[in-house]
Amino acid sequence: KHQRSISDEIETKILSMYGRGMSYADIAGHVEEMYGIGVSAATISTITDKLITEVKAWQARPLEGLYPFVWLDAIHYKIRDKGRYQSKAIYTVLALNMEGKKEVLGLYLSESEGANFWLSVLTDLHNRGVEDILIASVDGLTGFPEAIASIYPQTEVQLCIVHQIRNSLRYVASKNQKAFMVDLKRVYRAASLGEAEVALDELESLWGEKYPIVIKSWRTKWEHLSAYFKYPHDIRRIIYTTNSIEAVHRQFRKLTKTKGGFPNNDSLLKLLYMGIQNASKKWTMPIQNWTLTVSQLSIFFEGRLDAALKL
Repeated sequence: KHQRSISDEIETKILSMYGRGMSYADIAGHVEEMYGIGVSAATISTITDKLITEVKAWQARPLEGLYPFVWLDAIHYKIRDKGRYQSKAIYTVLALNMEGKKEVLGLYLSESEGANFWLSVLTDLHNRGVEDILIASVDGLTGFPEAIASIYPQTEVQLCIVHQIRNSLRYVASKNQKAFMVDLKRVYRAASLGEAEVALDELESLWGEKYPIVIKSWRTKWEHLSAYFKYPHDIRRIIYTTNSIEAVHRQFRKLTKTKGGFPNNDSLLKLLYMGIQNASKKWTMPIQNWTLTVSQLSIFFEGRLDAALKL
């Protein structure tokens, strides 16, 4: 205490507090209390800026050749650009690797969410060594499946059922939503594809005249909405929603909830990077029933896992 210089230990403490979403003012207060040193916001910023080189290296690191499951989604933040704050999209790519453990493959920043930028994200993954993805779970963004197919033509695309339900309910009058959901559940909770298609026909007969836009959306996207029906329960629960990546985004929001906006792109990226490092410390175990899931995948995707499994 009362030392005059900032040691490596203090820098490590500052980075740890920063990685938990603490404000510069709170960090300065804790450092003053623990070590008797006054640190300015500029000093803290200089220390955290050392992460930028680490972030760049992490973004460019080589990846595995095959990932069984990948989720792709975006989250939006206000970032200062040319003198004013603008909403920008952070694209997150989360995967389950061959050990059944979660891994964030990358973070990408763009002006807005769109299929064209997702195409550049997928191209980057390919350039970093990802040769194959078995199943990709994504939201209902127009052109997303086509963007995936252009880089990974063999990848099965599953649109998030929860996103589709949310979008559907936007067009259903509040007084009808409860009854509508009873009938819609028979579609996405069906035991088989055949049962789901019968339930979709019934949904259309009951609600099609009143809500044609909703039924048309399910019909148009049905190929990718219904992909999960071909798989057993353990695979279905992994792919039918993007909940896994949304959980990562919830962690991001906890880190950034005290920030109204960010002064530049790097200030956001270095904070989210620290959030990923903290979260990944808990991703030490494979998901439930992973060995069984791999066995099932090796049957559905015959030959494509052989190199990864070293068969």
